Amino acid sequence: MTSFEEVLKSGKPLVYNVKGCSMRPMLFQDRDIVIIEKPAARLKKYDVAFYKTGEKYILHRVVRVGKGYYITRGDNNLNNEKIPDSAVLGVLTGFVRNGEDRSVTDAEYVSYYKRRVREYPLRFVYRKAKALARRVKRGLFGG
Repeated sequence: MTSFEEVLKSGKPLVYNVKGCSMRPMLFQDRDIVIIEKPAARLKKYDVAFYKTGEKYILHRVVRVGKGYYITRGDNNLNNEKIPDSAVLGVLTGFVRNGEDRSVTDAEYVSYYKRRVREYPLRFVYRKAKALARRVKRGLFGG
């Protein structure tokens, strides 16, 4: 069986069904198909990097570009991850949802990712407040 790395090194696009929930609401497990290609240059802010950590493949959005590294975060995650340039295997160039091809240059997609990154602080505060309310409720009412 050919590995993801081998496919990308060959110059062919990597096409696979999404696994996991870190890129919701944009990508859903077992519903969407992603198209990953070997990057032609360094990634930019908002690109979706495909990289490997240990034995796990990750697909997360670049939220900051540093010298020799990227800060990434899944659209559904609160935590950032710092990854070196050398960890990046590919970049998302498109995806398929409900049989419809979508490009990362589509106006609707561009609007989505800019809004998603911009709203991160609000999501962060909302989720932390919700978790605190659950802990308080459990403390007051048990269980």
